[in-house]
Amino acid sequence: MNAVAACLLTVAALGGATAKQAQAAPRYAAMVVDGHTGKILYSRNGDAKRFPASLTKIMTLYLLFDFMEAGKIQPGTWLTVTPNAASQPPSKLGLKAGQKIRVRDAIRSLVTKSANDVAVTVAENIGGTEKNFAKMMTAKARKIGMRRTTFKNASGLPNKDQVTTARDMITMANRLMFDHPEKYGYFKRKYFKYKGKKYRNHNRLLFDYKGTDGIKTGYTRASGFNLLANVRRGNKHLIAVIFGGKSSKRRNTAMRSILNKALPRATAQLPRKNRPPRKKPVQYASTLTFPLEASTSATPANLKTRAPAPQADQETVASIPAQPQASRPPVRDGKFHIQVGAYSRQTDAMQRLAAIQLKAGDVINGHAPLAVPLVEPKRYLYRARFAGFTRKAAKSTCSQLKRRAITCVVMSAE
Repeated sequence: MNAVAACLLTVAALGGATAKQAQAAPRYAAMVVDGHTGKILYSRNGDAKRFPASLTKIMTLYLLFDFMEAGKIQPGTWLTVTPNAASQPPSKLGLKAGQKIRVRDAIRSLVTKSANDVAVTVAENIGGTEKNFAKMMTAKARKIGMRRTTFKNASGLPNKDQVTTARDMITMANRLMFDHPEKYGYFKRKYFKYKGKKYRNHNRLLFDYKGTDGIKTGYTRASGFNLLANVRRGNKHLIAVIFGGKSSKRRNTAMRSILNKALPRATAQLPRKNRPPRKKPVQYASTLTFPLEASTSATPANLKTRAPAPQADQETVASIPAQPQASRPPVRDGKFHIQVGAYSRQTDAMQRLAAIQLKAGDVINGHAPLAVPLVEPKRYLYRARFAGFTRKAAKSTCSQLKRRAITCVVMSAE
């Protein structure tokens, strides 16, 4: 296998046939991150735009929690249902125009039943109109680092301009847990009783995947079956999202698969009560990395296959690697990078790194290739770098690269 092919291999399918089928869907996207460190443990189409469906309601609740935190709304506050809210299609509670619902019941119905009539009721009571509330949602998204998300409604009902990414959904979940840790507890609720009816939470992982404490499902015909999950097990913390499942069962199976693969590689930390509270939220995916080789640990021993090379919209930013190959040099550690270019697309940065590995692999062998994002007001760049150098080694290596007509510059690791 040459260096270019090795560099551009994507993560092998995680889990059984169902997970592979889910990944084959054109709407599929997924990401798993370590909740303690922010390290991406798995990503497929992590930055590709997708329809959020009812994952949208998480942001609706986020804003509601903000208003509650500010003392503007109480759990017992009554919200008035408008004709517009009452007319929303299912899933819904069946509220009537002029009816009222308490905030605490509105929250529980959004978490479990994913009621569209309640989502619009919350939006109109806070924002005046759902359109105005959606602008507030998008503004909040930008404020917390959701760079590729736009909200057009509070429910997640179909709208071609309402889009998000796997990375943005995980960012939202992380910030909601950090900003409203007590109110996040609502997402653990398995059942909701309202006016003589009992509703079961659509998130089946709450019932059968150990450590799951939220957060939400979603579905529209355009989005497929979506799921954002939070798992805490054995002092480990994972946040994961899947878009575009062909059915809720396949989506759930794929989610369990990528979580099972990620858990052994996640960082264990002391329980929160035994360590000081964080002063700021974990930063997710601040550095984009990609694997030199695909993991084959999920592939049967008698079936040797190669994962396809990444396409323009298939941005694998990290892998859950198999056991290291004996011939693979150890990845070196250091506080300096060598930058060899900056590009508007991540795939261009990846290709540049692959080309340099082919041309000067003996010089940079063992140094992890990175596509490090740089966000500026009018542009978004991916800086192609090799990591793990001391200052002295970085200068020496860069000089060797220049002698091979490869432009480079030494940078401090961020």
